[in-house]
Amino acid sequence: MRRAPATAKVNLALVVGPRRPDRKHEVATVLQRIDLADRITLEPAPRLEIRGFAEDTLVRDALVALAAAAEVEPRWSIRIDKRIPVAAGLGGGSSDAATALRLANETLPEPFPGKRLHALAAGLGADVPFFLAQGPQLGDGDGSELAPLDLPQDYWIVLLLPTGARKPSTAAVYEAFDGAAGFEERRAALRTALAEARRPSDLAALPPNDLAASPLAAELRELGAFRADVTGAGPIVYGLFIRREPAEEACRALASRGRTWLTVPTWYG
Repeated sequence: MRRAPATAKVNLALVVGPRRPDRKHEVATVLQRIDLADRITLEPAPRLEIRGFAEDTLVRDALVALAAAAEVEPRWSIRIDKRIPVAAGLGGGSSDAATALRLANETLPEPFPGKRLHALAAGLGADVPFFLAQGPQLGDGDGSELAPLDLPQDYWIVLLLPTGARKPSTAAVYEAFDGAAGFEERRAALRTALAEARRPSDLAALPPNDLAASPLAAELRELGAFRADVTGAGPIVYGLFIRREPAEEACRALASRGRTWLTVPTWYG
């Protein structure tokens, strides 16, 4: 039996550009793992079995793809213990799939090397390869072309899932996006801000999320966050705080607005 956490992520920036020939949008995004995680348990089984989260499709797809690539039968039983909210912009499904892929790969007679596993992950979704990497990453192309970033990690993160917040699928949010003009300039501004980020407060200079916005980000800034924005396609809003006490106070102040979490950055799952 093998177990591992499947951590969530926040997009500290998400710059969205025009459609590519494959119909995906060009993006530049800053991906940061956080200390909020599902737990994945894998063990041998007569046939593929996914337990604990009936809505899963991505973990199953990941293991079927791995077995096909390795020319073996997918004889694994996976249990998913969910803590990350679903369809909220935190990448929980992608993280579960990447973690299951990594654990199952370790059981193969000849495990695939990192680059091959990355390619399999990219075929599942643009976020999935990030969860095979360590540390914050800059995602380019469709988001799956990763480059490591040296960013400060010493801050607190408040997450807020607004009561009643719903979104269409992430694909539908991208489909409706019409703000691609000026992408090159916004991407250049992102790279400049990243190059100058030395202290946590420097992350405030990152450009805002192109894909989604929320008035609750302004409320988080009023409560002391040095940066606040929507993560991914939402609906979760995050705020970054230098000290724990103001972050805890923000959680209490926003408790009537939705579900909150207090967490921190983490380097790996």
